[in-house]
Amino acid sequence: VVSTQSTGKNGMIKEFLTSVDWGELDYLVMDTPPGTSDEHLAIVSLLKQSKVSGCVLVTTPQEVSLADVRKEVNFCRKLKLPIVGVVENMALYDCPKCQTKSEIFPATTGGAAVMCHGEGLDLLCSVPLSPKVGQSCDSGVEGEGLPLEYGVLVDKITRYCEG
Repeated sequence: VVSTQSTGKNGMIKEFLTSVDWGELDYLVMDTPPGTSDEHLAIVSLLKQSKVSGCVLVTTPQEVSLADVRKEVNFCRKLKLPIVGVVENMALYDCPKCQTKSEIFPATTGGAAVMCHGEGLDLLCSVPLSPKVGQSCDSGVEGEGLPLEYGVLVDKITRYCEG
């Protein structure tokens, strides 16, 4: 994790994208905070030169998150950055003890599905909040029992980028 002032971030982003030898990549995934900040502009302007396939927008079911993603949709459209689709994260809580799924972040306005329909975007998947994901990340080993939605997501992104 890199934490620095905005002007320092822009320089660091430029260095990461133009000076680092990443070797031969199939995919470069960049996780950015919500919003449409200077950092986002810097990333998009640098990546446009490298024929970026598109971006995946991530939201949670709550309206406050959906509102941020709508701004990001407008940002991407203004900059002619293709949108692969939307992922709804933490759509449900997947309890490992009782095997039930619970809604902990209510989709009071219909969640990502309704937003995607209104914006003409693909909902790539709705991913549950699962403790197994954190355990897998902590151990550095792909864990058994991860939500199937992750495989679906990877398949959809791969097809988009290769198609």
